[in-house]
Amino acid sequence: MNDMILYILKRILLMLLTFVIIFTICFVLIKALDNSREDAMYADQAAVEEARREALGYNKPILEQLRIYAKNIITKWDWGTSWKIDRLSTVNDVIFSRLLPTVLVNTYSLIFSVPIGILIGIYSALKKNKWQDYTLSTLTMVFYSVPSYVYAFIVQYFIAYKLGLLPIIQASLREAGGSYFTWIMFRSQILPVLALSFGSIAGLTRFTRAELTETLTSDYMLLARTKGLSKSQATRRHALRNAMVPILPAIIGSFVGVLGGSIIIEQIFAIPGIGPIYVKAISLLDYDVFMAVGMFYTFIGLAASILIDLSYGFIDPRIRMGAKKQ
Repeated sequence: MNDMILYILKRILLMLLTFVIIFTICFVLIKALDNSREDAMYADQAAVEEARREALGYNKPILEQLRIYAKNIITKWDWGTSWKIDRLSTVNDVIFSRLLPTVLVNTYSLIFSVPIGILIGIYSALKKNKWQDYTLSTLTMVFYSVPSYVYAFIVQYFIAYKLGLLPIIQASLREAGGSYFTWIMFRSQILPVLALSFGSIAGLTRFTRAELTETLTSDYMLLARTKGLSKSQATRRHALRNAMVPILPAIIGSFVGVLGGSIIIEQIFAIPGIGPIYVKAISLLDYDVFMAVGMFYTFIGLAASILIDLSYGFIDPRIRMGAKKQ
């Protein structure tokens, strides 16, 4: 247990160190770009903006700006001010007002893709070296190789434009009655969820098939069959249980992949989430918004890598992270 705790602490410290390094590099690079600004429309806005820039040390050296920025985050959780996207609003307000659409689309995608990908992978493994397996393996490689934005255009063209079954873009809050949890809103999110899910389903199918195929040909499966268990009983009691050990952590990794792909998908389907403001912050040089959103994705990726490692030990008690070999 002590080894496990030390391992967790070590991974967290390494994660924080990596986060600080990425944070510093991103801050220095974005500040090295053009720091000019447009004149405010009104005199009171100009005064407020100038005071805010002075408080953030915009006229000071980059390292001093970095110190002030980091201090504000640690002491006040203040990620700065939006100068272009939502003028003079706090970055916290800009992000939190757009966080829910991103979370919903990614969550729906995982709920849809995870069980389907695992079930197809199990079926493919049970039909190994048969025409069903060859067909599914070929389709899996095709779907896994195509980027999610290509699926976005395909489903928009055929399902929305040609067949007219679903809206081509996500409904606005006004159209959905002011809530993201209405049938109108959910119906308009089906196409972006599908576009995000195809790659995840293919990835989980391929991974599940590979793990289960290896498990089905192991020695303990042969021993289980010689003890009188049928193929289905041995598969349910032994093969699936052992194959799930590496599959479940892979689901965590698929969430990071989906989250990264949703940046483009949100643009295509006009989803007012974090993805569009990330792209807009880069093009408009909205420094603080770019930093906050970039660090959000960075933290998600680093935290997921730790969860993936730790999940092995919690799923399978035989695995002890950080334990020294005897």
